[in-house]
Amino acid sequence: MQMNALDLRKGHLVQHDGRVCTVNDWSIMRNDRRQYVYITLKDLLTGRLQELKLQGDSKFELMESEKITLSHSYSDGPEEVFYDEEGGEFRCSTAAAKDALIWGSDSYIGFMVNDQLISISPPPSVIVEVQETAPPIRGGGNSGLKDAMLVNGIKVRVANLVATGEKVRIDPITLEFRERIAD
Repeated sequence: MQMNALDLRKGHLVQHDGRVCTVNDWSIMRNDRRQYVYITLKDLLTGRLQELKLQGDSKFELMESEKITLSHSYSDGPEEVFYDEEGGEFRCSTAAAKDALIWGSDSYIGFMVNDQLISISPPPSVIVEVQETAPPIRGGGNSGLKDAMLVNGIKVRVANLVATGEKVRIDPITLEFRERIAD
C-alpha cells in the first residue's frame, strides 16, 4: 500500500530504495509556503540510519509486518538463531539483531515480513545489573539521578539510591531509568 510521507508515523515499516526500513523519527517543517517532512529511517538488515528531507506528497510503500515473541538460542556464523514458544526456528543477520542482543534478555520482539525474520528489538524494559556508580546518596530524596555503567557497557542515569551491584529496570530504546529492583 502506498502512503504519503505526511501520513507516515514513527514505527511504520516501509520500503525505501529496495530496502526494508522502519521510521525512527518523523517531523514536519514549514518554510514560507512549502512544507517538508524530515524522516529518519533505520535499515532493518544493516542497522544504518538515513535522514531524508522530502516533500509531503513523496510516496512510500507501507509494508505489512507481524511482531512475534522470540528467545535467542545461538549464533551461527553471520546469522543469529531464535525460537518462538512453539519451537519454530527463525534466523536473521547478526547486524539486524546486535542492538537488541546487547541487553541479554530472556525474550525479544521479532519483526516478520513475508514470513521472514527481518529484525529483532529488545523488549519494552530490561533488568540489568549496575557495574559501577557513585555511592548511594541518602536523605536527598528519590528525585535526583546520577551516572552509572551497566554490566553490558552502556552508560545510563539511575536514581541516587542505586548502589553498585544492584539491578535496575531500563527502557532499552531511550535508556531511561524505570525502577530499582529489590532482591
